[in-house]
Amino acid sequence: MKSLLQFIQSKTSINQNDIDLIEKYFTYEEVPAQTCLLKAGKTEHYVYFLSEGIIKGYQNIDGKIIVQHLVAAQDVFTSLDSFTEQTPSTYYYETITDCKLLKISKPNFDLLNNNTQFWSGFVKDITNEHLSSKLERLKDFQVLTAKKRYLKFITEQPQLALHVSVDNIASYLGIEPQSLSRIRKQIAF
Repeated sequence: MKSLLQFIQSKTSINQNDIDLIEKYFTYEEVPAQTCLLKAGKTEHYVYFLSEGIIKGYQNIDGKIIVQHLVAAQDVFTSLDSFTEQTPSTYYYETITDCKLLKISKPNFDLLNNNTQFWSGFVKDITNEHLSSKLERLKDFQVLTAKKRYLKFITEQPQLALHVSVDNIASYLGIEPQSLSRIRKQIAF
């Protein structure tokens, strides 16, 4: 819980009542590696804070896994459209490593939203940060070579680069695994 409170406090100020509500509404869970947290076609009922570990969010398109999200520790994730609209998700979310999570259900999320001053602004800020990151990633696909995308990835996300498989990184960066292996060999020398 301490890491979640620190994360929130790094973004906004909260009082003791807010802390009490956060502690009341978030639940802690340890999840082993390769555990599916959400399957496509199912409705997302939680927003998660990843305290420790790595998560991938992906789509299965005609049998091909397309990794859209790689989430490192100290970040928030959910299938946003599914959670907010309570409709079936088009994404799978799966743990890559053993993970420690704090999660809040949709009803408790709404209670925090209605009973605190900070929550809606905090959620808006996090959503905007994630949107900006997605737009930056889209721009990178348009203007950077595969090698430059990989170099940027390992510079900005060294923990992910160390602990995520080549196949998942390649999918996330829009590169064929064989091409990424060649790029990694070039960089190593």
